Amino acid sequence: MKKLLLSLVAVSAFAFSSQAQTEKGKIMVGGNVAFDTKKTDASGAKSNTNFQIVPSVGYFVADNFAVGTGIGYGYSKTNGIAVADGAAAILGNKNSSFIVSPFGRYYANLSESFKFFGQLSVPMAFGKDKAVDANGNTGAKTGTTTEIGVALSPGFAFYPTKKIGIEFALNGLNYNNLRKEDGNGNKVKGAGYDEFSFGANFFSPKLGIQLHF
Repeated sequence: MKKLLLSLVAVSAFAFSSQAQTEKGKIMVGGNVAFDTKKTDASGAKSNTNFQIVPSVGYFVADNFAVGTGIGYGYSKTNGIAVADGAAAILGNKNSSFIVSPFGRYYANLSESFKFFGQLSVPMAFGKDKAVDANGNTGAKTGTTTEIGVALSPGFAFYPTKKIGIEFALNGLNYNNLRKEDGNGNKVKGAGYDEFSFGANFFSPKLGIQLHF
């Protein structure tokens, strides 16, 4: 009987400690930052740049289940090369966007320090397009963009301490719709798209950090 009681106490202590970060009433704060730049080898070409920062906050409405949202900013600048009368000119587009990404996330305990999670999010971005001239300078507004998606992503969280979670998220099931409008509010046909993707690259995960309070 004594051994049974000790075993029950040990199991209870493990369950409590492994759930301490994700129990009802807890708050997690984190987010993600992404940056990339690319430049072709064409003569006179300028770099294409993408940057995004989306802080997020979530609240555990039940043990292991959190809801929350991310709010942030996105930026992209694309330079293209147009050829007219035998001369090449660098033309492009700059887009600045406001990002909102509500989400729901469920955790499953794997051990005291590791958890598996699945996240459903609805990322939305509302941006403004501006022209980029041959010198790479930004000009007048040319239109707006609206991007709405749905993403179902798996991941793993490692807890070196009770308040810090290091996350490895993988690409899962994603759908994205982009619509562009000109300066008069008319839809620009051929500029938008519908995109669907599925897959998980285990050699290229998204790394993030969450703080739990």
